[in-house]
Amino acid sequence: MMATVFDAREWDSRYGGDASQRADRTPAPPTIKATPYACVDPRTIPLRPWVYGRQFLRGSLSLVVAPGATGKTALLAGTALALTTGRPLLDKTVWDGPKRVWLWNLEDSLGELSRLIEAARLHWGISADDIGGRLFVDSALDGADLKMAVEDRDGFRIVRPVIDALVEELIARQIDVLIVDPFVSSHSCSENDNGAIDAIAKEWARVGVKANCSVVLVHHTRKLGGGEATAEGARGAVALVGAARSVVALNKMTPEEANSFGVEGEERRRFFRAYDDKNNRTPPADKSDWYQLASVDLGNGPVGGHGDSLPVVLPWTCPDAFTGITSGHLARVQEAVRAGEWRDSDQSEDWVGEAVASVLDLDVSDRKSADALRVKKLVKAWKASKLLVKVTKHCPKARREKPFVEAGGPVEL
Repeated sequence: MMATVFDAREWDSRYGGDASQRADRTPAPPTIKATPYACVDPRTIPLRPWVYGRQFLRGSLSLVVAPGATGKTALLAGTALALTTGRPLLDKTVWDGPKRVWLWNLEDSLGELSRLIEAARLHWGISADDIGGRLFVDSALDGADLKMAVEDRDGFRIVRPVIDALVEELIARQIDVLIVDPFVSSHSCSENDNGAIDAIAKEWARVGVKANCSVVLVHHTRKLGGGEATAEGARGAVALVGAARSVVALNKMTPEEANSFGVEGEERRRFFRAYDDKNNRTPPADKSDWYQLASVDLGNGPVGGHGDSLPVVLPWTCPDAFTGITSGHLARVQEAVRAGEWRDSDQSEDWVGEAVASVLDLDVSDRKSADALRVKKLVKAWKASKLLVKVTKHCPKARREKPFVEAGGPVEL
């Protein structure tokens, strides 16, 4: 903000009259003063009031962005149960004990939400006493509509009575986390109107501050054409992303990721990952939180028959390339490398990965197979630690200098 300063003569020229007349005819010029910063002992600064992991923060706005059919609704049901029980069901810390959660869904019925929650309860063995009356669930399809902003013939406006009533209920119920799914249904404005969306998003942020809770808005991505879901891929105006403290993006497992993890065929559709694209900007698979969708039968079918089967989100760990690898394996790999001439390029018939694969009993004939991808990770790590060394020397076949790989320093057995 730039301060505009008028001297008396300029003020008179703009507004007319002398000083006594000015007091009656025009407001006094604003007083703007800069505040000197007062240093404090950093040890006395209060910790940020985290509620859930490093994603949901009390008094702030968070965004969950996902394409359709990713598993977001099941993830939110699991998140709500983790928060209300205080248990790290999805490998996220619930800070300072169980929380009170309001899950407000604007596109699914209470019946479907109940199915998801009950399936998760069955899987995790969660009782009503474990929840302790801390979970609140509402659905717009069952009459609990929510419109905090509208745009009609009279233009755009924030519906102040709705916001005031919402804040009052949040405070009365002592809600710690409010989850609204999806954001687009919480208003009736053009989602591409940056000014309107900015006003709505900031109003949501104020709700979090006034009620001292974490507000989580769920939002869809635009059509990605098979691309990555990111903060920038959120549908509509960018102001929503700008107002959020964190933006958690959900992505389905790609065929390439499935291949590298050894997940076969259509099984990959059961896996998705999440990362905070605004806070850490680290979307690669090994930096994400991975989840798996398991099917749970509610047991509500006929005797001896199947009932409704619902997805339940479980935390999942990417397979580590070094699982089962010992120092003895590495020593034998170095022996195999010393016994031959091995190229650094995986496009070569004499790729060093062939020597590694022979020791580990892996098949790297298909350079894009899960075994080959695992070997590539091992070779990369061993070169980084100088246990294998990249060198340049004459290649008789190519009749010129080429990169090779030789054994590096000794292995401690």
